[in-house]
Amino acid sequence: MATTTPRPHQPTHDAHLLGAAARHSALRCVILALCALASAGAGLLLPLAIGRALDAVLTGHLTGAADADATRWIAACAALITASAVLDALDGVLTGTTNARTTAWLRGRVTGHVLAVGPRTTARFAHGDLVARLIDNAAHAGIAPATFAALLAALVTPVGAVVALALIDGWLAAVFLVGAPVLFLLLRTFVRVSSDCVARYQRVQGNIAGRLSEAIGGARTVAAAHTQDKEAARVLGELPELGRQGRRMWRLQGRSQAQAVAVAPLLQIAVAAVAGLLLLRHRISVGDLLAASRYAVLATGIGMLVGQLGGLVRARAAARRLEEVLTEPPTSYGEAELPPEGGLLELRGVMASRGGRTVLDGVDLTVPAGTTLAVVGRSGAGKSLLAALAGRLADPDEGEVRLDGVPLRSLGRQELRREVGYAFERPALLGTTLEDTIGLGAPRPTPGRIREAARAARADTFITRLPDGYATPCGQAPLSGGESQRLGLARAFARGGRLLILDDAMSSLDTVTEHHIADALLHHTPHRSRLIIAHRAATAARADAVAWLHEGRIRAVGTHEELWERPEYREVFGA
Repeated sequence: MATTTPRPHQPTHDAHLLGAAARHSALRCVILALCALASAGAGLLLPLAIGRALDAVLTGHLTGAADADATRWIAACAALITASAVLDALDGVLTGTTNARTTAWLRGRVTGHVLAVGPRTTARFAHGDLVARLIDNAAHAGIAPATFAALLAALVTPVGAVVALALIDGWLAAVFLVGAPVLFLLLRTFVRVSSDCVARYQRVQGNIAGRLSEAIGGARTVAAAHTQDKEAARVLGELPELGRQGRRMWRLQGRSQAQAVAVAPLLQIAVAAVAGLLLLRHRISVGDLLAASRYAVLATGIGMLVGQLGGLVRARAAARRLEEVLTEPPTSYGEAELPPEGGLLELRGVMASRGGRTVLDGVDLTVPAGTTLAVVGRSGAGKSLLAALAGRLADPDEGEVRLDGVPLRSLGRQELRREVGYAFERPALLGTTLEDTIGLGAPRPTPGRIREAARAARADTFITRLPDGYATPCGQAPLSGGESQRLGLARAFARGGRLLILDDAMSSLDTVTEHHIADALLHHTPHRSRLIIAHRAATAARADAVAWLHEGRIRAVGTHEELWERPEYREVFGA
């Protein structure tokens, strides 16, 4: 089972990722910030225009000049309201597109890194957890640039409102600033407490997703064992904790908003009362009183930043989870090239551990060019790990793997993948159609070559029976486990190269089909070396040699007939 192992957190990593995301959508973020600032500016000018219009009406004595002055200010109010509506609509469109663009970029970056790291990623992160990070966490982190741009504009509004109060009369700003620290402390407390809560929520969510993915993958086993209730309890075991953290998160946000809303009216009343006193002393006009009351509302709007800060907190926690994936170092490749011909595979002193347990210990093994070596052993002996090391889907902790005398670590990526082909127990059917999935990775996937490989893997018979034949979409093809394996074998045959590794790739085939494919394996790939992880005695019997793997060590190497004389070897096959 893949598990997520937390690593020491480096506070700057999430900031680096969010900064890179903001730079990716820099132009949109700048436009969004300008629109938000323009909208905030219009909102700050509107109370002034309304106050001036009111003063013009009250002091005009119905003169022509006064009517014209009031008309100008009323027209200014209408223009500001219209501008605010247009800017808000534009802000909504830009926010949505920027969030989508940033989220897509984050998903692309993390997905590309996962592919660059290779299978080692899934050794650290469960499949479901990885999907949750790519889907949910990337979406949360993707809102950060737009939210930050909107937050800057949201900060301009209360700051500008306080400045406007000071311009009307200094006492109005002073009264507001007396209570402003309370709002600041509320926001600071909210950010500090909610960060931990959001991080726990997302971590538990990822754990549940990982267990759910495992349960779906083993659905048939669960159903056959009648352990549905037990499996559901395992998957949902942390659901109460998820609920607790979710409720805690919303309580924190609700409490912070309630506290801000409770403090805001007191400040507004205080500003309005002082403005009334100043009006009585003829220090401000009626229009100034109206503007001051509105500016007090805008200034206390700092309490409404709780929602946007909450979005940034979630984005930062999500970015931290994405960074955990990105900190996994990608697989490095060299620039060496293989000789023109060959296929000699050598493992020298290979040792590899998984989960703190030594799986392979001092393995020495040779597959001569053009021959077939079957690797057999009990479950847990390390056969699949050996197959992964042989084609560099994993690297040994100690020792070296060579192909035609060249260390696999020294080979270029394209060179390695062109010369080494794989077939697995559960092949992933990638591509749009069955023809695409067979030709995936082949250097020249012509229709003739694809059909020849399908015939060698005994896949042509069931493909041609489908209504659309080779053009059948992969998702619509009703395939059994054995048929999926035959497609995987056909893909391996079509690739070419000098080394073919079959990791239990014929386990779901019937005996007759396996016999035909084994013969085709020898005749269809006469110039390739073959390493086969075998579970059946018939498969081992067709190989040139058999490597008997026992508890991570090579116990013996010889022909199947030679090893069959040993009772312990026969027990490997249940005989």
